Amino acid sequence: MPKIDAHQHFWNYDPVRHDWINDDMEIIRQDFLPDDLDPILHEYGFNGCVAVQADQTETENHFLLEQAINNDFIKGVVGWLDFKADNVEERLAYYKQFEKLKGFRHILQGEADRAYMLNADFKRGISKLKQFGYIYDILIYTDQLGYANEFAAAFPDQPFVIDHLAKPKIKDGDIDEWAKDMKAIAKNKNVSCKVSGMVTEADWRNWKTEDFTPYLDVVFEAFGADRLMFGSDWPVCRVAATYGETLGIAEAYIAKLSKTEQDKFWGDNAIKFYGL
Repeated sequence: MPKIDAHQHFWNYDPVRHDWINDDMEIIRQDFLPDDLDPILHEYGFNGCVAVQADQTETENHFLLEQAINNDFIKGVVGWLDFKADNVEERLAYYKQFEKLKGFRHILQGEADRAYMLNADFKRGISKLKQFGYIYDILIYTDQLGYANEFAAAFPDQPFVIDHLAKPKIKDGDIDEWAKDMKAIAKNKNVSCKVSGMVTEADWRNWKTEDFTPYLDVVFEAFGADRLMFGSDWPVCRVAATYGETLGIAEAYIAKLSKTEQDKFWGDNAIKFYGL
């Protein structure tokens, strides 16, 4: 059974470029590169990973692609493009030369315009993805789920994946509105979900494995075994948990699933979704 970590990051730490890493996150104010992750993946039996952008520049794409070309365990890259740009089709065509570039994302969660993904120019850019065979990662907060639902429904043939369960407020125990919105967006069969980034939405110092169960119940019921994939969100997860602890939360929950369903969750779905 192949095991794929479908969501992690690399960076050469820069206080300006990575200004989202605040004082509380001091543990990740350093470089994180393939040599740091490789032994961890090996320890936990993973065959590979998907490296996701953390900086909204095309320079980031080339940085991640360079890591992927030099490290076989990096099976795919999710980069960034300005989808509002007039030359977006030309840029998408350019990236087809890089076999490991699998898709793109925009840090929608950080936009002042909460409905940014419904902007006409942005949607025009997104409409070009399918012809080039690219996927799209949706990075949002819970307040944007309604807009994301409309967005995903507008492109029924475009594969999307929601990063980090759309960041529910696990620390506060907020679930009802999020659960309703997740069930709604899951009705779009072109939308998958990453079981990732949960520990950073919990109480960093005092979380318990059972804190995550109600949220996992919702996504497993809404998306089913065919549209969920594991992601560590390493190294960001380190603000609240080790790689092993992050993994343990998912392991404990899916222990009740069939062998086939577990195989899908740990790797098969990510391989199929990203074309790894």
